[in-house]
Amino acid sequence: MYPSIESSVTEILRETWNITNGTKVPTTDDVVMKNGGRLIDATYLYADLAGSTAMANSLKKETTAKIIRSYINTASRILKHQGGEIRSFDGDRVMAIFMGDDKESKAVRAAFAINWAVIKVIRPAVEAAWSDGKDFCDINHGIGIDTGEALVVRGGVRNDNDLISIGRAPNRAAKLSEKRDSYPITITPDVFEALSPEVTMWKEDSSFWTRAPMQNDDGFFEDLYRSSGWWEL
Repeated sequence: MYPSIESSVTEILRETWNITNGTKVPTTDDVVMKNGGRLIDATYLYADLAGSTAMANSLKKETTAKIIRSYINTASRILKHQGGEIRSFDGDRVMAIFMGDDKESKAVRAAFAINWAVIKVIRPAVEAAWSDGKDFCDINHGIGIDTGEALVVRGGVRNDNDLISIGRAPNRAAKLSEKRDSYPITITPDVFEALSPEVTMWKEDSSFWTRAPMQNDDGFFEDLYRSSGWWEL
């Protein structure tokens, strides 16, 4: 093992944390590299395009890249428009953090708008862009949202590092974005209970949401809320 790795791991594990409370979404400049941390109360949203591996195996690389870029570009524009701060890209997935008043409802509005864009904009555009576009235009996606306290730290080495969010909310949101079926949007009870009426009911006595008991990673069942709702921007 490289001596520098041994010493750096020992230093990291022995160092006392310097954690402060945050009132806005942190940037790398807000969190010191050496065991600095920012504690935030935030809502995390992950938007994840489904089937990109299958697309890459069946379509030209350039075609797959255009579809992925269309999704990521669209989702990013919507997330920023709704007040989210984008903090991570991972292949065909984007993560945004919402803070402040109405943070849960802002995240859900963004999710509904992304779903609208997939149905009403991206799918028709893909079908029209290629002569055989109708064969692969029916793309799917998943959006996971959770809310709660998270610790934001910096991971990596000097000049090559990024922010890492630690806590249930970012972990659950990422996991829930993997649920990609006829209900592409999945939120936790904490998110649902904080929503404003306009994003829970689309007409009198009719909910945007379906309650779905699901088994979590600990083996226990919990009530998640799922939706196929969409709103035009």
